[in-house]
Amino acid sequence: MKKKRSLFSEAAATAMETPQEVATTVDPFGDRMTALQDTAERVAVRLRRVDPEQCRMWVHHNRSYELLTEENCRDLIDSIIAQGAQEQPAIVREIREQGERKYEVIAGARRHFAVSWLRAHNYPQMKYYIEVRDLGDEECFRLSDLENRNRKDISDYERAMDYQSAQKLYYATQLEMAKRLNVPENWLSRYLLLANLPKEIVSAYADVNDLKLRHARDLSPLLKSAASRGKILKVAAALATQHAADRAAGATPITGPEVIKLLLGAAKAKLAKAGPRAPVAEYPSRDGKPMLTVNASTKNSLTVIVDRRSGADAKEIAAAFNRALAEHL
Repeated sequence: MKKKRSLFSEAAATAMETPQEVATTVDPFGDRMTALQDTAERVAVRLRRVDPEQCRMWVHHNRSYELLTEENCRDLIDSIIAQGAQEQPAIVREIREQGERKYEVIAGARRHFAVSWLRAHNYPQMKYYIEVRDLGDEECFRLSDLENRNRKDISDYERAMDYQSAQKLYYATQLEMAKRLNVPENWLSRYLLLANLPKEIVSAYADVNDLKLRHARDLSPLLKSAASRGKILKVAAALATQHAADRAAGATPITGPEVIKLLLGAAKAKLAKAGPRAPVAEYPSRDGKPMLTVNASTKNSLTVIVDRRSGADAKEIAAAFNRALAEHL
C-alpha cells in the first residue's frame, strides 16, 4: 500500500510541474471578464509555467512596457517573493516563430517584468505563469482593456492612445466601439480627445503620466483658434527644451500642474504692445543737432519730422529733405 501511495505522490508531483490543459469554469479576472463569455459558460483553460523569454508583448498591448521599472513594480516583485511564485496567471495566446512555440502577452505585462527581473536578480528558477487562450485581435483588445481599465498605474495618455489605435483597427464608429466595451460614448470620447492632442503638447510634459484627461478637455477648445494655438504651441516647445536641459543637469523637472497652468496661461496672454519703432534715418544740422528724422508710418509710407530747435535755416532743411527722398523713396 505504501508503494502505491508513493507512486501516486510522485505522479501527482510530476503532473504539477508539467504544462497541462485543464477544463475549468474559474475565471482569474472574476466578474470583469463576464463580458468576454458571450457564447460559452465553460472555458478550456491551459495553464503553464514558462521562461518569460518565450513570451513577447502583444503589439497592441495597452501598457508601455518600456515605462516599467523595479520601482513601479516593487509591490508585485515583493508579493511574488513572499508567495514563492506568481499566483495570478497572465493571459496569452500561442504563436509560432521559426517552428518554436511562443506566446504573446495580452494581459500581464507587469507580471512578465517582475518575473524577468527576479530571474536576473538571484531567482533564476522563477517561471512566468500563463493562461493560454485562443483569441482574435479584437477579443485581445477587449480582454486587455477589461483587465487594466481600473488600474491606476496606467496613465490616461497610454489608455487614450490604446483606444485611438483600437478604434482605427476594429471599429467603424466611436459608437460601435463604446457598445462593444460597454461604456458610455461620452466617456470614450474624452480619451479620444486626449489622444488627438498635438505631439508638441505631449512633449511639454516631462512625464506623460502627468498628462490628464481634464488637460485635454481644457486645451482642446483653445487649440481650435489659430491665434491661441500658436501661443500654446510656442510655450509647449519652450517647455520641452527646458525638460531636456533639466534632465541633462539632473534638475527637478516642471510638474504636470505647473505645465498645464503655463499652457492655459499662454492662450490668455495678450500680445505685448509694440514699442516705438526706430527711425529709418536721422539727419543732423551742421552743428550736430537733431534736425530731420524719417520714420516708417506704415509699410508703404514715410513720415518726415523737422525739429525746429536745430537752428538750421530753410535751405539746410530742404537739402536734408531732398537727400532723404533720394535715399528712401
